[in-house]
Amino acid sequence: MTGPAAPSGEYAVVVPTLGRPSLARCLRALAEADGPGPSRVVVVDDRPDPAGAPLTAAVPPSLRSRTLVVPGGARGPAAARNTGWRAAGDVPWIVFLDDDVVPGPTWADDLALDLAGASVAIAGIAARIDVPLPADRRPTDWERNIAGLAGARWITADMVYRRRALEAAGGFDERFRRAFREDADLALRMLDAGWTLAEGRRTTTHPVRPAGRWASVRLQAGNADDVLMSRLHGHGWWQRAEARRGRLPGHLAVTAAGLAAAVCALTGRPRAAAACLGGWLAGTTEFALARILPGPRTPDEIATMALTSAVIPPVAAFHWLRGHFPHGTARARPQRAGAPAPGHPPWVEERLPS
Repeated sequence: MTGPAAPSGEYAVVVPTLGRPSLARCLRALAEADGPGPSRVVVVDDRPDPAGAPLTAAVPPSLRSRTLVVPGGARGPAAARNTGWRAAGDVPWIVFLDDDVVPGPTWADDLALDLAGASVAIAGIAARIDVPLPADRRPTDWERNIAGLAGARWITADMVYRRRALEAAGGFDERFRRAFREDADLALRMLDAGWTLAEGRRTTTHPVRPAGRWASVRLQAGNADDVLMSRLHGHGWWQRAEARRGRLPGHLAVTAAGLAAAVCALTGRPRAAAACLGGWLAGTTEFALARILPGPRTPDEIATMALTSAVIPPVAAFHWLRGHFPHGTARARPQRAGAPAPGHPPWVEERLPS
C-alpha cells in the first residue's frame, strides 16, 4: 500500500475474528493491495477465550502502527462490528471485512474510486464477492451454498458504510448473535431511513473453507434469525433484501408429515400412518435429490446428502419455533438523528461506474 488515504476518502477497516488462521491472509492481502491504505485497522477479538495466541502476530508489519486489537466479548459478529467501528476513530468511512476474505490486488485503489464517486446520499457501498469453485468437478452442496454469497446483497464480507449513517442507525442490531441476517437488517434500516446503497468496483475473494458433514444442519439455526427479520421488517423482507427464501415451508410440511406418521402409528391407525410416512419419504427424497443431482455425486457426498436431508427439516422447524420465543415481541430500533432529509426518496439503489 502507498500510505494513508486522503482525508476526503479516509477510511478505517474493521475485522471481527474468532482467531482463525485465515485472518493473517486477509490482513496480508489488505496490506499488499495497491492504493491508499486505511487510517486505522481495528481487529475485534471475539474469541470466547482470548487468552490464547495474541492476534497481533497476524498483522503484517506495514499495518502494525495503524492496527488496534480490541476485545469483542464473544457476543457475536453484530456486537463485534459495533465495537470495532466505534473504536475506529472519527473517520468518514468504515469498511467491514470478514476474517476469511481476501481483498483483491487493486482493492484499495478501487475503494478510493468507490468513495470518490459516492454522493452525499449514499450510506454504503458493497464489494463484488468472488467465490472460486473447483474447475475439474461439480461443486458440492457446501460449495454451492458458499457460492451464493457472490449474489448476496449488502453482505458484510466486504461492505463500506458512512460513519454518519452508522451513527444514525445505531449500528448493527446485536440481537443477531450469529453471522446471519445482521447485514441485511442494517441495509434495510438504512434504506428505510432514506439512504442509498450502491454497488462498487472493488473485488474481494471469499474462499470456500472446509466443512464437516453436518455443516448444513448447523446452518439451520438461521431460521430463528429469519423470525426476527420478519418481526422487524415484515414478511416481505425477502424480496426487499433480495435474499434467498430457502425451503422452510417444505421443511415444516415434511416434519409435520413425519410427526403425524408417528402419532398415527402410536394411536393404532396404520393406514393413516402409512399415508403420512409416504408423504415424509417423498418430501425427504425430493430434498435429497435436489441436493445430490447438481453435485459431484461421489459416494461420500451422496451419503452426506441422504443423512442430512432427513435431519435438516426437523432441525429447521425447531429453530423456527425457537425463534418465536425471544423474538415474538421484537420491535424495530428507532432511527437516531443524522439521517438524510425527509424528502430523499427511499429504496434507491445505485451502481457506481465500472
